[in-house]
Amino acid sequence: MTIELNHTIVAAEDKKASAQFLADILGLEVGPQYGPFIPVTIPNGVTLDYYEGDGEPFVAQHYAFLVSDAEFDAIFGRIKDRGLTYWADPYHKLENQINTNDGGRGVYWDDPNGHKLEILTKPYGSGE
Repeated sequence: MTIELNHTIVAAEDKKASAQFLADILGLEVGPQYGPFIPVTIPNGVTLDYYEGDGEPFVAQHYAFLVSDAEFDAIFGRIKDRGLTYWADPYHKLENQINTNDGGRGVYWDDPNGHKLEILTKPYGSGE
């Protein structure tokens, strides 16, 4: 059996708005609610299930998406169109810059819950 990540739960203050935020930026669709979850399915079949939980504080997580150059351009355009702050690094020091790690391009931005989102065109350690 091949092991694949199927889904993960993403804590949110407003699951519907948070799922829509990610879907809009990535150019995806929000799926119908399933139980207490609002899903966004990534093209490789992994689902991010947005969940409001019990109102307790949650720790912000990091979610990285490997994309093609054309997808990067489209997604990065939507980030800029929304006026979102973005960074070239996960430490939020290189504001309004992208990185060229491994001969590709990458950028980080935050979602409404403080989760750290990233798109990159080359996997870490894969290139120059």
